Amino acid sequence: MKGIILAGGKGTRLYPNTIAVSKQLLPIYDKPLIYYPLSVLLLAGIKDVLLISTPHDIDNYKELLGDGSRIGINIEYKIQTEPRGLADAFILGEEFIGKDSVCLVLGDNVFYGNRFSDTLKSAIQSTEKYGANIFGIMVKDPRAFGVVEFDKNGKVISIEEKPQKPKSDYAVPGLYFYDNDVIEIAKNVKPSERGEIEITAVNNAYLEKGRLHVTLMGRGMAWLDTGSPKGMHKAAGFVKTVQEMQGFYISCIEEIAWRKGFIDDDKLRKLGDELSMTDYGQYILSLLEE
Repeated sequence: MKGIILAGGKGTRLYPNTIAVSKQLLPIYDKPLIYYPLSVLLLAGIKDVLLISTPHDIDNYKELLGDGSRIGINIEYKIQTEPRGLADAFILGEEFIGKDSVCLVLGDNVFYGNRFSDTLKSAIQSTEKYGANIFGIMVKDPRAFGVVEFDKNGKVISIEEKPQKPKSDYAVPGLYFYDNDVIEIAKNVKPSERGEIEITAVNNAYLEKGRLHVTLMGRGMAWLDTGSPKGMHKAAGFVKTVQEMQGFYISCIEEIAWRKGFIDDDKLRKLGDELSMTDYGQYILSLLEE
C-alpha cells in the first residue's frame, strides 16, 4: 500500500499566518503540522509516500522532508496547481499509485489514540476485503464535515457532505483507504457545485457497490481540527499536555520509523545528535536508553 498526503490549499482561515507559508508547515507545539499526518502513514507501515502541495509551497516541503531517506522511507512530490477537491489526489497520483492500494491522509489532520496502529492495520485488512475503508468519529457539531448515516443494525446507508441537518453525530475524518479502483472512480466523479471532485462522491460510489466499510473510532481516539487559529492553539495544548504527562512524544516520525524497523539504532542516534540542542532531539536520544 502507498500513501498520499494532500497538503495544498491557501489556508485562508489562518490568514495572516499563512500568507507566506503553508498551513501544514506551521508548528503544532514542537513539530510541524505535516509530521502528524506523515506519522499516520508510518504507523500504518507505509514506506512510499507522495506529498501533494502548491507550486508556492512544494520546495519548502522538499527542504523539510527531503526524499524521506533520513527516516528510511521514500517521499515523492507532486504539484496541484489549483484546488480541485480531495479526490483529485488520486488523479494526480495515478502514476505514483501504480497498481497498488492507497491511503490518503489530509495534511492538516491530527490523530491520537490508544492502539491506533491496530486500528490502521484493521483498516488495511478491511480495504483488502471490501475495497474501501473510511472512519467515523463522533463530534459535537458534524455540520462542517461529511456525515455517516447508519440503519438500526449499524449498517452504513448514506454519506452526506456538510449537511445542515446531520443524520448522525459521526463525521468522516480526513483519513481514507482504497483499493486501486479509486483512480478510475475519481476520474469519473462529476465536479460538485463548488467545482471540486469531492471525496464524498468517491465514498458513495463504493457504498453503492456494497464495497465500503466504515470503522468507528471510539471515545479513546482524538481527532483534532487545525483549520483555525483557535484549533491550532487547542491542538498544540493537547500535544503539550499529553507529552508532559506521559513522557513520550506524539507523532515523532524518527521514533516511529525506528520502532517500525525502517531505521536502526545508529541512524536514530545520528538523527538525535543532529537535534541534540532541542528537547525533541534529547527525546530521540533517550529512546536508545530503553
